[in-house]
Amino acid sequence: MTINEVILCKYGEVILKGANRATFEAALIKELRRRASHYGLFEVYGKQSTVFIIPKNDECDMDGMYEAAKRVFGIVGVNRAAVCDKNMESIKALAREYLPLKLLGKKTFKVEAKRSDKRFPLKSPEISAEIGGVILSTVKGIRVNVHSPEVTVTVEVRDEHAYIRAGQEPGAGGLPPRSAGRGLLLLSGGIDSPVAGLMMAKRGMEIEALHFESFPYTSERALEKVMDLASLMCEYTSKMYVHTISLTHIQEEIRDKCTEDYFTLLLRVFMMRLSERLAKEYKCSALVTGESLGQVASQTLGALGVTDAEVSIPVFRPCIGLDKEEIITYARQYGTLETSILPYEDCCTVFTPRHPKTQPKPELVAAELAKLDVDALLEEAYATKKTEVKLIYPEYR
Repeated sequence: MTINEVILCKYGEVILKGANRATFEAALIKELRRRASHYGLFEVYGKQSTVFIIPKNDECDMDGMYEAAKRVFGIVGVNRAAVCDKNMESIKALAREYLPLKLLGKKTFKVEAKRSDKRFPLKSPEISAEIGGVILSTVKGIRVNVHSPEVTVTVEVRDEHAYIRAGQEPGAGGLPPRSAGRGLLLLSGGIDSPVAGLMMAKRGMEIEALHFESFPYTSERALEKVMDLASLMCEYTSKMYVHTISLTHIQEEIRDKCTEDYFTLLLRVFMMRLSERLAKEYKCSALVTGESLGQVASQTLGALGVTDAEVSIPVFRPCIGLDKEEIITYARQYGTLETSILPYEDCCTVFTPRHPKTQPKPELVAAELAKLDVDALLEEAYATKKTEVKLIYPEYR
């Protein structure tokens, strides 16, 4: 028999949104349609807490679309399923053809049936028993284990068709892209900031990025590394604007005119002010940083209090309570770790003080800033702003 496969994407938190659910569903389906358009001609629609991705011809790249769907925030489970007519003979025939290859090498299984069409003559336990019998008679060496099976076979009897799938891979979770406003990520090139950006993207935030460079103290390779990280993040965000601003003259002025212990903290003050200005220009409602409490001298409670006082918009720090190993785990999960650990410096490593202030007093920070022409330095730095768009779709890889 001819086997027709589709991709089924299971909703996550979207189902909890009550009266606002339709808005979140629309954002999720829009993103999946955007992705699908780059892998062939697919029909994409949502029904009964599932997004159906249906290939319209043999040229569709099902493998590519399947992998892309797993990286769409808002989806908790992704699976490939075979579809057939909604009668027991067709379901059993499909199980005999479709499941042996899917269960190859597996030792145990169980069958779950979901009968959303209550007019179907068999109840869910009866469907499970019938399909379990088919599997036992067609797959050699496999046995039933209802408590801890290697694979769960699911039969879904829906309004129009029946679907059979073996197992389910986890999706990215969270909320659909661009469903929770826009934030500006301070993207340094280290391990933490890409993780922070993706954690906020997982909550539905549209992410733009700002990278501070200090050429010639930082290299072109360091900037390339940041752009590579942005591309990896776009595996989840689809699209992201990356802005760069030069801090070279600001850092030189701080080095020449200010007390060494305050170098890093003063630099952070300038970074926050420039970030807020850019955020407002590009209609970002918050800043996002990769800071973790106590990880380095500029991330103590006192230092964070000083830098927060420099801006009037929220600063989100999703990594604030994580230790380094936890952040590394997330970086490995998102695929950014190997690029983040490449040995190219960022601006925060330039002119690092030997004994940075960890509990700064705001009045002493103000006294150090008074040694500089702050407004002129900010204007000069902001004039260096450049913008690049990063996209992940196949033709841009």
